[in-house]
Amino acid sequence: MNSNLAVVIMAAGKGTRMNNPDMAKVMYPINGKPLVEHVVDLALQLKSSRTVVIVGWKRESVIDYLRTTGKPAVCVEQVPQLGTGHAVMQAEKSLADFTGDVLVLSGDVPLLSFATTRSLIEHHRKEGAIATVLTAVLPDATGYGRMIRNPHGDVTGIVEHKDATEEQRQIREINSGIYVFDKLRLFEGLQHITPSNLQQEYYLTDVFEYFWKNDLKVCAIATPDSREIQGINTSQQLEDAREAMAAGRVDNQD
Repeated sequence: MNSNLAVVIMAAGKGTRMNNPDMAKVMYPINGKPLVEHVVDLALQLKSSRTVVIVGWKRESVIDYLRTTGKPAVCVEQVPQLGTGHAVMQAEKSLADFTGDVLVLSGDVPLLSFATTRSLIEHHRKEGAIATVLTAVLPDATGYGRMIRNPHGDVTGIVEHKDATEEQRQIREINSGIYVFDKLRLFEGLQHITPSNLQQEYYLTDVFEYFWKNDLKVCAIATPDSREIQGINTSQQLEDAREAMAAGRVDNQD
């Protein structure tokens, strides 16, 4: 990867289902390192020229820890936490003088491999896309947002399970929540999203509506191993990820 790549890591979440309100979710350890450090290390492997970590809940612990590692990551606060779109908005100032692609990762997805992420970025650039979504094909996609494609393979919609028709629910390709964007178009699109939902949050996925409305190309590529995109939301998922990493079933090296 080259220097015109920046990485934004969303790490502000509370992790309610982890049942420990005194600990930031991304600080739970796996294989000797907090979840968020695995994601920062992936950004460094990709030779990110700018790595921005969006912190929120128990942010001091995340900021202090990352400072002790000496790794080049800038922490930006998201207070209050108003959704994924709002989280990425907080990175705009840190990326003001950056031109290139922005990879958006989640601080609670520690198994994502270098090879898969590199393929995502390469596909994005080869296709000349404004945005590219990392997807996964699941045996049972119940509960996940479905990827709608046209006959050319371009993405024309992302439909949440609850809003999907019976035909759309047969689609097994799902949105992982991991994306790469053209930086200028990303922040342009974020200016046009609104918190018009029950949670009054700004959803990052709403920028895609702006892209499609303006005939901007959106692509997607599926990971070969759906375990890579598993977020850690429960103690059981944390244990499963520890086992997967210890067994070497997910390789985070080139």
